[in-house]
Amino acid sequence: MKKVLIAIDYNPVSEKVAQKGYELAQNLNAEVCLLHVLDDVGFYGTQYPTFMGYDGYSGMGPDLDVAMEMKNIAEEFMNSAKKHLNDRQVKTHIAEGPTAKTILSYAEEWGASLLVMGTHSHSVLEKLFLGTVAEKILEKTEIPVYLVPVKDKAN
Repeated sequence: MKKVLIAIDYNPVSEKVAQKGYELAQNLNAEVCLLHVLDDVGFYGTQYPTFMGYDGYSGMGPDLDVAMEMKNIAEEFMNSAKKHLNDRQVKTHIAEGPTAKTILSYAEEWGASLLVMGTHSHSVLEKLFLGTVAEKILEKTEIPVYLVPVKDKAN
């Protein structure tokens, strides 16, 4: 295990995921990369015409300022996450696309030997209809996955 890819998102539990993944990588003397996926940035700034009587959108096409702002926020987030681990050797990467597919694609591209991610709590209906990113990755990956159990404090 020489390359540990740690997938994090904006959920506060990502701190635990990053820390546990980093500790494991240190024990393995492995290279670390923090990965954050922006799921189809174009959707963040899409402006739609009036539909179903709703006039909240005007014009067509993406608002490039919103999409760029989302990328800037992601960069700031990743810089903070790297700084939190206090290790200049940690790499970061921001990718765009469907979350599970994009994580798998980058893991392969980077040559990850281990993927670390958290298991968010989801409602039964959400799991039934949408599945989870972790489930989708486990179905498709050939790379070992280290799942960090994370639960909301309310659970």
